[in-house]
Amino acid sequence: VQLQASGGGLVQARDSLRLSCTASGRTVSSYSVGWFREAEGKEREFVAAISWNGGSTYVVDSVKGRFTISRDTAKNAVYLEMNSLKPEDTAVYYCAAVQGDGSAHTGPLDYASWGQGTLVTVSS
Repeated sequence: VQLQASGGGLVQARDSLRLSCTASGRTVSSYSVGWFREAEGKEREFVAAISWNGGSTYVVDSVKGRFTISRDTAKNAVYLEMNSLKPEDTAVYYCAAVQGDGSAHTGPLDYASWGQGTLVTVSS
């Protein structure tokens, strides 16, 4: 499945953004989807994941309480709602997908398809 991540931009600290992950030509509803981010000079890290049916979600501790992952089957999209953004959230955010098995996968090697990334820059 071909994924597109969008919604990034330049915001100030404490602002909010919503990232979207959509699929081209196919439905994303049968896939478990994860969000990862890669800051300059750092390794790609897991942020959040949701199972194919939305029944299981997982958010990394560093963003827990600020970020929420959700999916809208009707709009064929998975969202990452980011609130109270901090400068350390600055990164390129990627969405990834794997055929759904009921789990919210946290490891990048679990995912078969990746989007191109969207840049989030948070100024202090």
